[in-house]
Amino acid sequence: MSMGASSQTLVHEDMDGMTKKSEDAPWFAENYFTTQHPATRSLRKTYIKLLGILSALVLVYMMGVLSIYWGALYSTPEQAHKINVWIVDSDGGAVGQAITQAFLNRTGPNTELNYVLAQPPRTDPASLEDYIVNRERAWLIIQINEGASANLSTAVQSADATYNGSSAVTLYGEEARNENAYNTVILPQAQEILQQAVQQFAAQYVGQLAGQGINVSALAAQAPSVLTLPIGFTERNLRPFDVPVSTAVEFVGLIYLLVISFVISLIHWGVRVEATHLEDHLSFKSLIAMRIVNPFIIYFFMTLFYALISLGFQAPFNRFYGNAGFLIYWMMCWMGMSALGFATESIITLLTPRFIPFFLLIWIISNVSTGLLPIELLPGFYRYGYAMPFYNISRTVRSLIFGTRNQIGLNFGVQFAWIGVSLTGLVIFQWVRYRRAMEARNRRLSMEKIV
Repeated sequence: MSMGASSQTLVHEDMDGMTKKSEDAPWFAENYFTTQHPATRSLRKTYIKLLGILSALVLVYMMGVLSIYWGALYSTPEQAHKINVWIVDSDGGAVGQAITQAFLNRTGPNTELNYVLAQPPRTDPASLEDYIVNRERAWLIIQINEGASANLSTAVQSADATYNGSSAVTLYGEEARNENAYNTVILPQAQEILQQAVQQFAAQYVGQLAGQGINVSALAAQAPSVLTLPIGFTERNLRPFDVPVSTAVEFVGLIYLLVISFVISLIHWGVRVEATHLEDHLSFKSLIAMRIVNPFIIYFFMTLFYALISLGFQAPFNRFYGNAGFLIYWMMCWMGMSALGFATESIITLLTPRFIPFFLLIWIISNVSTGLLPIELLPGFYRYGYAMPFYNISRTVRSLIFGTRNQIGLNFGVQFAWIGVSLTGLVIFQWVRYRRAMEARNRRLSMEKIV
């Protein structure tokens, strides 16, 4: 007798009284609201009591679990100070001082980004790109370009009508690192400060020129841009989020991947425990081997077709890694589904299909909560996200499609760790279940001998 069968026997024994009442009640004839039959009324009373108690427990569970996701979003503005933005003054003149001071004056409150006056050893565009993309030292770099002040002075002296003030400052960013935070929190705040600094500088600069005896009217006629826009800025989005379908690939699709792995766990339980009772006839080692090997093979083929869906909708996995890009993505999906699926495969042994949906909900929410926004923008509690399957799959996908920081080895390592933990749990839980099933069978055989 399996553990499932023995558990059902115990339930039936506990419910003998209720079964007797059910047998006494009329069949297929009673009205739920108006019945007067004592047995049916008793059944209805018990039904309402159990439904109320269990619904209350679900309510408590809902309040606790859903709060994890709500909590990840409600305090985002107050976490802005965790986002680093570098100010690199390669000019050293009046323009550099004005822009630098404008940003440093805003540093301090929790709702402001953390603006840092940086002095990296190399300030050429390629090096700044490396600091943002490959090293992730900052989310933005505001560079006041070399010679910005000198170029402006020269344009004033020569009344240069071709002067372009937007070359004074360059804003480097990486949208694809997290497009949600980049477009709603990070970039808008930096743009606001830059625009205010540019306008303030322009207003003050006209007065300075007049004080120096320069004919402002003549300059306005010959080179108006020198007065109207003495300085400006240019944005360089180093890794634009330019593949809309990637939202399905690196975030929403992962929820479906988890749900599919959950369905496979239910199917595996059904055919192993309920349809064939094969579990009751295998040795423990053989049972464990079956429970590991078969899902692993199923995940292999499931993720192949899952990955082909993304490829079919033209997700460009070959952008930065060539033909190996798709293979890396498929293998990450395979390991990711194994990490997600073996967790449910393990827990279903303990909770059974009746209660496994409760684990599924918390498994989804704990992963999703750290995937929508950068973990830096979340309260400290959510730092667990660095070790979650969703986060690491997403990091690999972004590296493949957009060329963001390559931590693919680490991302695979996290999946391997989850697989290891889940398989350890599976062995332990299955051993407990296996021993209980054997003990239940031995008791039944002993009772049969006595009879």
